[in-house]
Amino acid sequence: MLRKPLLAVLALALAALACSLNINLPASEVKTGPTVTEEISVPLPDAEDVALTLSLGGGELSLAPGAEEGLVEGSATYNVADFQPIVSVEDGNVLIEQGDLNIDGIPKFDETVKNEWDLKLSDTPMTLHIKAGAYVGRYEFGGLSLKNLIIEDGASDVELSFSEPNQVEMGILDYQTGASNVTLSGLANANFATLVFTSGAGNYVLDFSGDLQRDANVKIESGLSSVKIVVPAGVNAKVTFEGALTNVSASGGWVESGGNTYTQSGDGPTLTITVDMGAGNLVLSNEP
Repeated sequence: MLRKPLLAVLALALAALACSLNINLPASEVKTGPTVTEEISVPLPDAEDVALTLSLGGGELSLAPGAEEGLVEGSATYNVADFQPIVSVEDGNVLIEQGDLNIDGIPKFDETVKNEWDLKLSDTPMTLHIKAGAYVGRYEFGGLSLKNLIIEDGASDVELSFSEPNQVEMGILDYQTGASNVTLSGLANANFATLVFTSGAGNYVLDFSGDLQRDANVKIESGLSSVKIVVPAGVNAKVTFEGALTNVSASGGWVESGGNTYTQSGDGPTLTITVDMGAGNLVLSNEP
């Protein structure tokens, strides 16, 4: 069953769409049927470069390590026939996508609609790309081997964590979201070179706890929102903010070093963070 956070973000997204249009759109009912649970199992591709794309229009997506034999193992549970997932493989490129659902006008969803993907991932080195609409996402990526991580979603409620170090160096972590509530934890464990986080209005937490193994650059672009940046005490960090930011709150080891810059002294590699916000609140902290 779709949980209340998803219904809330979906309602927000649809309200914004309706307000932005000067035409009357017809409503379209989403027909439910029997609940089906379908097993998903994708063998490891015989390729040097592996790229996995997950494309989910709306619902719930849970990802965690634990695939024992294949690249992806798990299940999809749904009660709309057109939500049946489709798997396609071409060389090292694997796509798992939600089936086509043709809707004329604004869709009417209710609490009886179910679309839940619960998947385990292999620790084989890969690029992971997630595309989603209005949905709830729960991601545990600790111990995987993600070479790149790209997430594109709409109105969403997402909790993402690297509880353990990523086993390979990550080139880029690119997250693009709409009006959402997103919490990213253990980001130092992701072992990225570059993180780009782009969002609309919403509430966002970027927690750089974990083991920072090398210098890393972070670019945050957000609209009218609340953004909290957590960097543990003892980690070298520099935050520079741009735009019409209205309020900055810094605690712990953060020191204002002139202009729009805050720094924190420590040992080891350095996090260099640039924040560009239209307006809102920025919180710098050592604690989640």
